[in-house]
Amino acid sequence: MAILIGSNSLSMIVGSAFILALTYITYKLLGDYVSKYISMKPIPEIGTTFPIIGNAHQLKTKAGEFFNQIAELTTEHYSLPLFKIWIGTVPFVILYHNETVESILNNSIHIDKAYAYTFLHPWLGTGLLTSTGNKWQILVEKLHKKAGKGVFNCFSHVTLCALDIICETAMGKKIYAQSNSESEYVKCVYKMSDIVSRRQRMPWYWPDIVYYSIGDGKEHDKTLKVLHSFTYKVIHERAENISNIESDSETDEKKRRAFLDMLLKTTDDEGNSMSHQDIQEEVDTFMFEGHDTTAAAMNWALHLLGSHPEVQRKVHQELDEVFGTSERPINTEDLKKLRYLECVIKEGLRLYPSVPFFARTICQDTTIRGFKVPKDSNVIIVTYALHRDPKYFPEPEAFRPERFLPENSVGRPAYAYVPFSAGLRNCIGQRFALMEEKVVLASILRNFTVEACQKREDLQPVGELILRPENGILIKVEKRTPQTSSLNNNLRTPHEREKECVSNQR
Repeated sequence: MAILIGSNSLSMIVGSAFILALTYITYKLLGDYVSKYISMKPIPEIGTTFPIIGNAHQLKTKAGEFFNQIAELTTEHYSLPLFKIWIGTVPFVILYHNETVESILNNSIHIDKAYAYTFLHPWLGTGLLTSTGNKWQILVEKLHKKAGKGVFNCFSHVTLCALDIICETAMGKKIYAQSNSESEYVKCVYKMSDIVSRRQRMPWYWPDIVYYSIGDGKEHDKTLKVLHSFTYKVIHERAENISNIESDSETDEKKRRAFLDMLLKTTDDEGNSMSHQDIQEEVDTFMFEGHDTTAAAMNWALHLLGSHPEVQRKVHQELDEVFGTSERPINTEDLKKLRYLECVIKEGLRLYPSVPFFARTICQDTTIRGFKVPKDSNVIIVTYALHRDPKYFPEPEAFRPERFLPENSVGRPAYAYVPFSAGLRNCIGQRFALMEEKVVLASILRNFTVEACQKREDLQPVGELILRPENGILIKVEKRTPQTSSLNNNLRTPHEREKECVSNQR
């Protein structure tokens, strides 16, 4: 009897503790929600907002429709300094003007990623968000087989090339993605991106208990296991061999260390090395962010060049000026001379930023354009809309690489164009990305002319983690014979040439 009473008493205590804990959590969450709702009420809101649900019922769940919805909202309400939407009980303030974007990105306090990024943590952990020549040569060889044979989708060809490049650069591991696109690791890289972005768009899957009960939780973990097993194996193999690599001064690895090699040799001020877990987070991050973004940028650039033959001719002239009829590999000095091609890449990133929107958590109460935004709120910076401000980019939908010539960039605010983010959380790989994009695009255009086979309205951008065209990039390529040309006379006015000479003399 005593045992029975003791058991019942224990059950009552446990039950009471559970009810108290649940009451506290509910009260706290509800209290935070009500507090934010009241303090953020003056901020303009779009559509009909319901308690608890917010605007979630209005948001599209398909990637392409969701991106178009956000783009249309910013266009429709461009006269507003900002607006807010509620996804469930989580508020998001939408920013798309230079002044509001600068107030966040130029502030060392608001550097935390927003809540939706937590779904990337299982894959990338909390890590940081010059290629070998044979990678782009493989790509050129594949395009030679397509030359003169009609329309094809170049998106996967360029993406696999970028994946090969980052794998060897970041990990020192050749995965041969271009010749083995069916490998389990390659497929899982793309599957994981789709899984995460799908969850971000569906707030009812944000709680783990729901996600693992009726969502993609099991598929998420299965895919994650493949990705982590691969990088785990590479890290441990590399760690075992690094002493041999260091001792052999004649090896290619000694001349060109992979990012992973440098991490394995990194120590802090007290002589402690990074743990393999720390290193895995950094490598996984570089693997994802270091190939998908550059691949998307190069694909959009190919479409734009194929749609604007006059721009492509200028690029060909520049390439011929630098390389003539030579087939020699591209070197670092060549890249510095490809100024117009760099303008093409930057204008492509203006129209189609690889990351069309990104988010931050507000780390202390702040005021944006006169509106109070409380701590722990989220802001979404819509790069796609920011880059279309007619104040800084007249006729914003027009493709004009000349916008980024030095003389045409004078006076443009730094935060009007942020394809690699800005401030303390800017992309640490942006210089690498621009170099890679120059090398790959220059390699393609030295060999081919490109013709786009889609109109811009047919591209249907899909804003997942990365901005992609829903149906790929359809092009035709024809072999070309490089010519010797006088680029300086063809592309620059006498005044520009004179100014450049004066600058060089200084």
